[in-house]
Amino acid sequence: MQKVFKSCYALDKRCYDTYGLTEDILMEHAARGMVEYIEKHFEEGASILIVSGVGNNGADGVVLARQLYGQYAVRLALPFGVKSQMAIVQLQRAEALGVQMVSTLEDADIIVDAIFGAGLNREIDEDIQTLVHKLNSFHGFKIACDVPTGVDENGLLSPLGFRADVTITMGAFKESLYMDESKDVIGEIRRVNLGVSSTIYEKESQTFVLEESDLKLPSRTSQYTHKGSFGHATVFCGEKEGAGIIAGTAASRFGAGLTTLVVHEKVSPPAYLMHSTVVPENSTALAIGMGLGDHFDSDFLQKHVVQSHLPIVLDADSFHSEEILSILEQKDREVVITPHPKEFSRLWKILTGEQLSVEEIQKNRFEMIRKFNKRYPHVTILLKGANTLIMQEERLYINPLGCSKLSKGGSGDVLSGLIVSLLAQGYTAIDATIQGSLALVLAANRYEGASYSLLSTDIIDQLSMLEGVYENV
Repeated sequence: MQKVFKSCYALDKRCYDTYGLTEDILMEHAARGMVEYIEKHFEEGASILIVSGVGNNGADGVVLARQLYGQYAVRLALPFGVKSQMAIVQLQRAEALGVQMVSTLEDADIIVDAIFGAGLNREIDEDIQTLVHKLNSFHGFKIACDVPTGVDENGLLSPLGFRADVTITMGAFKESLYMDESKDVIGEIRRVNLGVSSTIYEKESQTFVLEESDLKLPSRTSQYTHKGSFGHATVFCGEKEGAGIIAGTAASRFGAGLTTLVVHEKVSPPAYLMHSTVVPENSTALAIGMGLGDHFDSDFLQKHVVQSHLPIVLDADSFHSEEILSILEQKDREVVITPHPKEFSRLWKILTGEQLSVEEIQKNRFEMIRKFNKRYPHVTILLKGANTLIMQEERLYINPLGCSKLSKGGSGDVLSGLIVSLLAQGYTAIDATIQGSLALVLAANRYEGASYSLLSTDIIDQLSMLEGVYENV
């Protein structure tokens, strides 16, 4: 995992003040990082259109043009001129070298957006919107310098953004790159250093972005074991029994030694899932909410859920129930909640009385999960989305690895099953949630069928294929 920062201004300033690295030096390294990406992915002689703005992000683009000149067919466009002192200096250097300046924008093999970078705090005007529309219409491979133009300092579209295939960000990863609203314009995210190692450039952070290498699969290396060695996951199976069966199947596939569905009446689960009308005495973790409805009465919930000491996952219909949500007050219990934005709206209204729309939550995802954490720091919350957010005890983790294949009923039930399986096997709440989230998205990413055709059972099938690709604990 890598550190993430709200802003890199303080990190840049430390380079100037402490390490004696000038703005000029940082720009050279920023451009060099982009050059290295282009050299790796495109043959010499490819045509490159670089569109630069008036400030220092534009200056980065001018430096890039100079560094690429002679090796690639570079065209540099400055539709609004240059204003910052560094941009003026860099333009003089590029002109002295003979870099071709153009006033008419035409398609190229590579399109580089260096108009605006991080810190945009206003809506881009009509002229820039028109320019971005034109660049987006081109067919060349699109690279954004630092942050795509039109993505503001909070990661929101203002009101539209340059649609990058890859965003090459400078120095450190930024929160604004991980908002759901702008995910489709940011593309793949790459980071380049600015003349010092990331370990030196970065300061402490409580926010992290997860990577594929962070997945650690459950281990079964010891031979002296039995089914009880790997826990007993218990899933409450409610009115929509399919949701509980999916969660139970995922729990069993992900390593729980035993998995039981708690039911009111007979169901027809796969043969490897047990079912019971009460929570088995040897249960080691619970999951409730998936398709629950009003299937269990208050006395039953109090006895088997609220008053239990077992680690628990709350999902779906749990967020309608004040009784179940009272579990959030239990500070000596491992508790995981996994709402999507609409469910978060419901639970937030129950917990605080404040009514928030889904749109408000989506535009303030980082703020809202931090507000929840401030009230319930001991609870592990996973806020679903295109960029999943996970938080406990002030530490926030971003999982950006998901895909639109998961946008189908049943995916969340699989996630609950994965997390309860790991809780049952003895993982802490935060580790179970991080690993369950990673396993879900990486299993979905391995599915080779059409993007619209993924079923929850396909995700479960792919879980068995992760071993050998990713490292076990």
